[in-house]
Amino acid sequence: TSSLDTENEKIIQDTIQQLKKEKTIIIIAHRLSTIMNADNIVVLHKGEIVEQGTHEELLRKKSYYYKLIESQNFQ
Repeated sequence: TSSLDTENEKIIQDTIQQLKKEKTIIIIAHRLSTIMNADNIVVLHKGEIVEQGTHEELLRKKSYYYKLIESQNFQ
């Protein structure tokens, strides 16, 4: 989604929301808005899993994910 305009990004995000109701999906994203509503977010740093949880859980930890969210200026 990193090179999409906001209208097309919204269409993709809505489609992801529908798909995840029916199956398990794996999303690799540069824009964190794409994964904020995921049931489980896995954060990688230098190829290693450094944390995982929901958006809210990861924000409370104030670690890698929190810093990424801060760098993209939204919550």
